[in-house]
Parts: sequence; C-alpha cells; structure tokens
Amino acid sequence: MEQHRKSTVVITGASSGVGLYAAKALAKRGWHVVMACRDLAKTQQAAQAVGMPQDSYTIMHIDLGSLESVRQFVKDFRASGKPLDALVCNAAIYMPLLKEPLRSPEGYELTVTTNHLGHFLLCNLMLEDLRKSHSVDRRLGILGTVTHNPDELGGKIPPRPDLGNLDGLAAGFKEPVSMIDGKKFESVKAYKDSKVCNVLTMRELHRRYHQPTGIIFSSLYPGCVAETPLFRNHYPLFQKLFPLFQKYITGGYVSQELAGERVAAVVADPEYKQSGAYWSWGNRQKKDGKSFVQRVSPQARDDEKGERMWELSAKLVELA
Repeated sequence: MEQHRKSTVVITGASSGVGLYAAKALAKRGWHVVMACRDLAKTQQAAQAVGMPQDSYTIMHIDLGSLESVRQFVKDFRASGKPLDALVCNAAIYMPLLKEPLRSPEGYELTVTTNHLGHFLLCNLMLEDLRKSHSVDRRLGILGTVTHNPDELGGKIPPRPDLGNLDGLAAGFKEPVSMIDGKKFESVKAYKDSKVCNVLTMRELHRRYHQPTGIIFSSLYPGCVAETPLFRNHYPLFQKLFPLFQKYITGGYVSQELAGERVAAVVADPEYKQSGAYWSWGNRQKKDGKSFVQRVSPQARDDEKGERMWELSAKLVELA
C-alpha cells in the first residue's frame, strides 16, 4: 500500500454487528473507513462507542433496499474525492417472521433487494472506482453465510435455498412475484436465496473482471455470529437461546469482534490475496482458528446459473 495516503474501504451496514467491528479493526490497521449506512446518527454513536478515532472514518448514507439510494451513494462518494481501495458488502436484512413480502421503492421484494440487488448494483458501479485506485492491492469482499449451503448443518434446516430457474427474476420480480424461483413467498428462504446470489455475484465478478483489472474478489463466512443485530426481527426467545446453542452445543459461536477481525484480515492481509475464494473458519470453529478456502454449495458454484443470475439482475437494476 502507498505510504503517503491512507487506504480507503467502504463497508455497508457498518452501524452494528460484524460491519461495525470490521470497521473498527480496519481503522486500527490505519485504514480510512467509509461507513455506509441507513442511520447516520446511530452509526456515529456506534463508532464512538467502540472507540474509533474521529479522523479514521466518514459516515455516508446508503439504503441498499433502494436502487436510487445506491446510485446516490456512489455519486456522493465520488464527489468526496476519496480513492477506493476496498469494498465490503456486509449489510443484510433478515425478517423471518414476515408472512407477506415488503417491497422496495422499485416494487421488488425487499430482502432480496437489500441483500442482493442493492449490492449487485453497488459492486458494478464501484468497479470503476476500484480500477482507478493506484493501490497495487484492491479487494472486493461479500459476506456469505453457512445457510446458503445445504451441504452444511446450517443450510440443511428447511426451507432450503433454491433459486430454481430464476423464474421470478425473469418475470420482472414485481407484484405478484416475490421469490427468485417464482414460487410462494417464504421470508427465511428469501434470505437464504439472496445469500446464494451473493456468492454467485462474487464468482461472476471474479470470472469477468479479475483478469483484466487485477482486483481480488472473495466471499467469507466469518463463523456463527449468534448475537448480531441481524436477528433483531426474530422471536425474543430465539435471540436468547440461539447464542447459547452455538456456544455450548455446536461450538460454532463467534463474537462480533472476532468476526470483524476476520473480515478485516480478508480485506487487508497478504494471505487472502486469492481471487474467487470463499473463506471459512469452519462451521464448528477449528481449534487452530485458521481459515481455509471452502467449497461453496452446488448452486453457488453453478456457473451457468451465475451467468443467468447476472444477466437478469443487471436488467432489474437497469445497468447500462
């Protein structure tokens, strides 16, 4: 990295959970962090609460559930004159108790818009900014989850993720369509499907752009962060019991702080300079705490599906 300026990273959803602790860890490493969030006041309080130095971060507004907001964020970021050395797509919503779909301003189902389409658009727009960076080491990371993979314990619990033939996206993804596969709305499946799309997006970015740009594209599953605000829309009893279950039964529990450190490592450390990789620390935390490149689920490694997902998503977000 160049010595005369700080490297800059944009992290979405940095007001709480893994995103906040990744921001803290990168600030500690000397990076300037652009905390891209919906609630600016909450983000300011959170940054202060974890002790981030005032000059180590900038807070900017983005709502991944609105494609217009994503476009505005990119304009605002460019107007700030900052370089972009890394982008971390971390923000996600999970609303397991919803019976009927919520809609984005564009009319798309909200979970898939926030977790997938908003980030898909952001990645495509900010590729230009990453390309322009003078850094020799530019990276784009997308957060994964064990639930995207039916081969893993966390992904075996129904409903299983299934993008089908992407009929819902092909049909325009508006009322009455609310699922990627075009079937009946299931809120938990919408979340899992969106995370499969995150991994497919990373793999397609790698396939299309790694060679010509040298940008490192990767995903990671930093472990089961059982106490993240991601679960704030779940039953209170679940919020109480799930961390205990992960701590004492599965051994998969990871603190928000450790997960944030892992994200920071994938952004900044030389050993993660491998494009197209999905980094994991194991569903049962390996005793040595070392990361490894994990094989993604059959759907997430289906290149034909990835290409179709890319083309349909590009149409929905109106990529030029």
